[in-house]
Amino acid sequence: MKPEFDVIIVGSGPAGTSAAYPLVKAGLRVLMVDAQANSDSPVPPTRPFLSARADDAHQWKWMIGENFHALDQLDAVSPKLKTPTHAHVFEGFSAGNRIETENFIGIGSLATGGLSNAWGCGVATLGAGDFAGLPIDYSEMQASYETVARRIGISGRLNDDLSSYFGLDEWSQPPLPLDNLHQRLLDRYTRRRAVFPDLGFRLGRSRVAALSQPLDERKACDLSGNCLWGCHHQALYSASQELRKLKQYPGFQHVQNFLVEDLLKQDDSWTITDHRSARRLRGARLLLAAGTLASTRLVLKCLNHSTPVPLLSSPTAAFLLWLPRMLGTPRVPAFGLGQLSFTLELKSGATAFGSTFSTTGLPMTEFVSRIPMSKRYSIELLRNLLNACVVGNIFLPGQLSSNTALLRPNGSLSITGQVHPELPGIMKAAETRLRRIYWKMGALLMPMSFTVGRPGADIHYAGTLPMHSTPKIGQTDRLGQVAGLDGVHVVDGACLPSLTEKSHTLTLMANADRIARSLTTMIGNQQS
Repeated sequence: MKPEFDVIIVGSGPAGTSAAYPLVKAGLRVLMVDAQANSDSPVPPTRPFLSARADDAHQWKWMIGENFHALDQLDAVSPKLKTPTHAHVFEGFSAGNRIETENFIGIGSLATGGLSNAWGCGVATLGAGDFAGLPIDYSEMQASYETVARRIGISGRLNDDLSSYFGLDEWSQPPLPLDNLHQRLLDRYTRRRAVFPDLGFRLGRSRVAALSQPLDERKACDLSGNCLWGCHHQALYSASQELRKLKQYPGFQHVQNFLVEDLLKQDDSWTITDHRSARRLRGARLLLAAGTLASTRLVLKCLNHSTPVPLLSSPTAAFLLWLPRMLGTPRVPAFGLGQLSFTLELKSGATAFGSTFSTTGLPMTEFVSRIPMSKRYSIELLRNLLNACVVGNIFLPGQLSSNTALLRPNGSLSITGQVHPELPGIMKAAETRLRRIYWKMGALLMPMSFTVGRPGADIHYAGTLPMHSTPKIGQTDRLGQVAGLDGVHVVDGACLPSLTEKSHTLTLMANADRIARSLTTMIGNQQS
């Protein structure tokens, strides 16, 4: 029997939607499946965060949740995981995909749009050197970077010290306004600019997938400070926004509430199965975009590959900066994601990357537990300090992670996180240097605030099924095709062979676009 679809895409997140466009534009029959059922998430606030917090009688619904979601997630590593408006994004992922973890924070999404419903919107390109050793024409990646960047909308274009590092300004909108604290940091950096190169430090505007100008039906950011809770203007990019456009193509179908459990080869096509409903769907080719963890389990299970595979993640830490001269600054609505970003050259030869954020749209509970005082006194202290503070994070390259993923005999994926032997010393050195550097900009890195995350806390996962010039079992070729599984292509982070300190979302989207473009030519030649 002829398969129902030319291509089935498993997952509707950034990689899946980026792969879909070239395929449907070529007139192919494309099915996209995801596991989300109907969700009843609370409506995010539409008024500015500060005014809603002051007098919205129903704010508890989106701050805590009618089922007390935020209180049940007090130990969650990220405030995103505690937000009731995003509960559906993370719900049921590990159980549904049979992911088990030890000393590792494994996070993914079954939702339409995947993790892009609740991400930090950080974007960057990788240079040609990051693809060295792979049979990939970097010009293809450049073309795909441009295609994706123009489609999703990126802001931050500015000729600053990070322009070449991000490599996005040619296709980007102007930056969003800085709040007063970040403007002061940037001014101090600019005045003392000559000092910082010797310290291995560069500062510039964050490049983010957030609109400073309208794009299609999406509106520009209104600086409401509601980024954590949900953007009613759709200024923050989410792959879920793509579905309406994709459905305009006659060859595209989208099926929800389909949780793929098995991949089955039948003649020259592939069948995906959902054990919950006993449904089966058949396509000539499969593109796996379910997220690194889920895609890895599906491939290893189909291969019956029980050897441990490396899992890359970016070691991360968070910290709090206090600007004493800004004490008493009025709190005003501001963009809630990265406003300024930095790079830091480390003595180990690696580069660290980080960003700083306004505290305006964050609940005070995110900080109280980090102050070595009783809650009562911590609240009093923060009430006076937070208006003069910004939050920062830092990411290191994935080569400094030591995680493994293993397929168990029962079909589950077991992930074990380990700390790289050099990591504690590198993180301590980074903290010391950042304290010195930010002090030169008039900011104090608050004592005891520098907190190193557990393995996986970054939610940047990659490298389990890496692309290789001559792939072996458990690896993929330049088109993400799994060795031993002809017709099965991995297009999400699992096929990336390395993980830098930069956000990898834009790269996996561009790579998915590149792979899909090549497949349209290949499929067209086979059908003619």
